[in-house]
Amino acid sequence: MLGGVATRAQLLAVARRSDLEQALASGDVIRTARDRYALASADAAIATAHGLSGVLCLTSAALHHGWAVKTVPGRPHVAVPRNRRVTPAQRALADVHRAAHGPDDLVDGIVTSKDVTLVQCLRALPFDEALAIADSAARAGDVAALRRAARLARGAGAARVRTVAAAARAEAANPFESVLRAIALDVPGLEVEPQRLITSVTPWARPDLVDLRLRIVLEADSFEWHGSRGALRRDARRYNLLVADGWIVLRFAWEDVMHDAAYVRAVLAAVTARRTEVACRACPAA
Repeated sequence: MLGGVATRAQLLAVARRSDLEQALASGDVIRTARDRYALASADAAIATAHGLSGVLCLTSAALHHGWAVKTVPGRPHVAVPRNRRVTPAQRALADVHRAAHGPDDLVDGIVTSKDVTLVQCLRALPFDEALAIADSAARAGDVAALRRAARLARGAGAARVRTVAAAARAEAANPFESVLRAIALDVPGLEVEPQRLITSVTPWARPDLVDLRLRIVLEADSFEWHGSRGALRRDARRYNLLVADGWIVLRFAWEDVMHDAAYVRAVLAAVTARRTEVACRACPAA
């Protein structure tokens, strides 16, 4: 079974009908729809897509390609042909989308290709979700696919695809950091980059996000990262050294970054305005 799924015709081309019936009886193979089957161990999202005669798309396809996402969908995203009838019971299994895909748009006939997945995600998803996937693709070494997506995107949303692709950074550590950077990119005057090295303190520091011009540091603070007293002490010392060196250090919790972007944006905007005002007062008079 390719990807753990197959049609009845595909199975009977390589196995006897009695073998299929025995596999069904033992539970090794399950029937996902009429004449469509999956291994019991097959990925649940792939099995669902196959049962709908569709393909994984959007964030579900991104996950299949090994890219991290802001939020793992509760149900798989599945694209079906525009004229395909989908019953209410089938809709309960997946978030169904209508799309026309050719053979070259798919991998193994069950998931959109990396190029198509990037174009669809960068075009259709909210900016923070799209950037998390683009960053992860860059981090995974799929920079060429990002460039192709930006170059080949056409029609409505093409400019959005190019904007997100241009903002992608392989240095971004995870979706938490990517979403924080997406919010920061929406604040006029704030220009942060991930994992920039600061050598004016000892030991040197490499914060999550850094605006070198305004000397602002943003940290995506997770409880797991500070799971020990040693880790907490290490970061507290690092933050104190940065503040003593003239940096503003802002620390944001996962819940606020992921679920209260308005609060995060307001804090960033206020600090950016204050920092810009101070910098302007220090400028020589014209």
